[in-house]
Amino acid sequence: MPLFGRITCALLASKAFMGVSAGEGVSSRLQVHIPKSLFRQDGYEHREALFGIPPYGGKITQNVYYADSELCDSNVDTRAGFPIRPQDDTGEMMPWPSPYILMMDRGGCTFVTKVRNAQRSGAAGVIIADNSCLCSAGDSCFSEPGVDCEQREPIMADDGSGTDITIPAFLMFKQDSDVLKAELRANTMVQLEMAWSLPSPDDRVEYDLWTMPTDLVSRDFLRTFKDASMALGDRAYFTPHMYIYDGVKSNCHGMDGENQCYNLCTNAGRYCATDPDNDLDKGISGADVVIESLRRICIWKHYGEENGIGAEWWDYTTEFMLHCDTPDFFSDDSCIDDIMAKSGIDTDVITQCMEDSGGVDDDDENTLLDAELMAKENVGVVILPATYVNRAAIRGALELPTMFRAICAGYAVGTEPDICLTCVPCADQKGCIAQGACHGAKSADSVSQTSFLGSLLGLSAFFGLIIFIQYTRTQRKIRDQVRGIVAEYMPLDENAADLDTEIS
Repeated sequence: MPLFGRITCALLASKAFMGVSAGEGVSSRLQVHIPKSLFRQDGYEHREALFGIPPYGGKITQNVYYADSELCDSNVDTRAGFPIRPQDDTGEMMPWPSPYILMMDRGGCTFVTKVRNAQRSGAAGVIIADNSCLCSAGDSCFSEPGVDCEQREPIMADDGSGTDITIPAFLMFKQDSDVLKAELRANTMVQLEMAWSLPSPDDRVEYDLWTMPTDLVSRDFLRTFKDASMALGDRAYFTPHMYIYDGVKSNCHGMDGENQCYNLCTNAGRYCATDPDNDLDKGISGADVVIESLRRICIWKHYGEENGIGAEWWDYTTEFMLHCDTPDFFSDDSCIDDIMAKSGIDTDVITQCMEDSGGVDDDDENTLLDAELMAKENVGVVILPATYVNRAAIRGALELPTMFRAICAGYAVGTEPDICLTCVPCADQKGCIAQGACHGAKSADSVSQTSFLGSLLGLSAFFGLIIFIQYTRTQRKIRDQVRGIVAEYMPLDENAADLDTEIS
């Protein structure tokens, strides 16, 4: 359908435009420690990848190896590049010794492909060296012959497949990366630091989630994060946002007040959502998604906005996914009423909230949906779902450990709640949060207390047995030696048999 194609292109274009400012808020740092001549007091200018999982509140300090390639081939040659390493028994140069930061050239394939190949080769972090100068760099940067400068900074965006990337990556501008590559080619060891911090204004963290009722990626997070929200209590303030599209800007709201985009929109084309079924004639419609989004906004307004925890909101979203998230029940009033009652939510209060805000039927503005559109425009969202801690965008897959660590890193030093101090270093964060104590390993490199004590007792028993056996053997040898000495001095006459010669 031509109209569907036009609105989809318009909405996607709007989404891509807003992605430019999505990385603001996170304070990351790129510094060279070795050689000292390359150290800069304020670090090196760089840009973060919009994928991967940075260790918020932490840093990676490792030696750098230059792959001397674009690293687009999944068969990474770990024995290539610079600095030159000694040869092993096979006569080949030794691989990059782990852990390391890998530098590669920009171009040839997507940023995600490069970082994925680096991750599979064992890299702890990635530096992508830009291959063209920014025009704003002026005479400080030298482009290759025939290569024009770029007017705008490149954005290390996700190509849609980056959810498996777990290591962080920076883009380093050409005028700086050329200097580092020259040092590495000269076989000089270079040590880099990649560091991250979140704004930590006080002893309470604010975190936001941008999603929509039909978003598949956020479902597991919505099912599992309630315990963490409850455990953090009033020390963390949560705000869920529903991602909808501005139908007026997308020309879905006609000049005569007619809905130009069929069932993708409500309020005569003012508020829209994409069709989750990609079928405008049946199933869940975009308008259904907008209505459910408004309902969840109202549930939060009445059951979560005051304390920032919203247990009823978490319960409702979980129950909805279990019972109503199908084409037959998505907009079924009886299903929705049942799960609201089960979640402790007054249906009449929510219905009145939806109507008071402007409703969804007539050509009227809806104050709550307008507020979401304005918030979306102010924040900027690159891809759904999107999460923010203290207004800083959080990278990586939307999972409980990633979000929990980011929230705990957002507290001012010394103000972290006990649940963060207890569960962040725990290997089983989900279990720790639910039980309030870590009963497993503190990290991937340690063992649990139970395992440690069991191993200690086992070793003690083993060495005790060895000592007992050795003691018995020693006693037997002593007895044999004494018998030999006594026998040496025994009288050799006929009455020898009558003497008492026993020693035991």
